[in-house]
Amino acid sequence: MKDETPNPFPDPEEVEREFFSRFVDFRGKRVLEIGCGDGRTITYYANEAKWIVGIDNDRDELIAAQKETRAARKDSRFLGESGNLKTDFIHGDAASLPFADSSFDLTILSWSL
Repeated sequence: MKDETPNPFPDPEEVEREFFSRFVDFRGKRVLEIGCGDGRTITYYANEAKWIVGIDNDRDELIAAQKETRAARKDSRFLGESGNLKTDFIHGDAASLPFADSSFDLTILSWSL
């Protein structure tokens, strides 16, 4: 028998998306997401940002991120006015980022340990 008890806790990914939509302005920004994992977060704000780079130390997650953004490119909800997702994914470590100072306007770190 299936448990029909509703979950009293909100979906954490939904809470995160709501937070970003209310408090973070991605329009025209260069964004770095540290610990991007499978790229699920990037697709939600890539349409507004000027450019997004996701960095992660797990190569398998980066492969998943590339697949995620390829799928998002086929869904107009995720595309900006240019019809393009401006994303790059890099294998690397947050402790030694391979970027010059001031390369990004904002940085996101969520769901990472």
